[in-house]
Amino acid sequence: MSDREDIEAVVRTYLDGLYEGDADKLAQAFHPTSALTQWWEGELKIVPRDAWLEAVRNRPSPQSQGLARSDEIVSIAQHGPEMAVVTLRCAIPPRFFTDALSLLKIGGRWQVAQKVFRTEIRG
Repeated sequence: MSDREDIEAVVRTYLDGLYEGDADKLAQAFHPTSALTQWWEGELKIVPRDAWLEAVRNRPSPQSQGLARSDEIVSIAQHGPEMAVVTLRCAIPPRFFTDALSLLKIGGRWQVAQKVFRTEIRG
């Protein structure tokens, strides 16, 4: 597979894991040292990957709640043989997210090194 196909596969694993509430799939996509960062209620919030995975394990998944799946890859920009940035949209209603995923090719495998995102709450 090409780098772009590999990047898309990692992102699809992330989106599948998010919708299914599958922390193991999410862990495959994210490097162990990665974190999730957002500006929320006037404060910078940083959550380490493992704390986020624990939260995923302890909440109902969108799939188990019968929520419609809503996600799309907006753009993929590869900045050399080892770095890419992916912008996407996804949702766990009533929360709708825009994610910027920074991926690095580590040991020959693409992984999310950092997720920066914004959340919009819709009525």
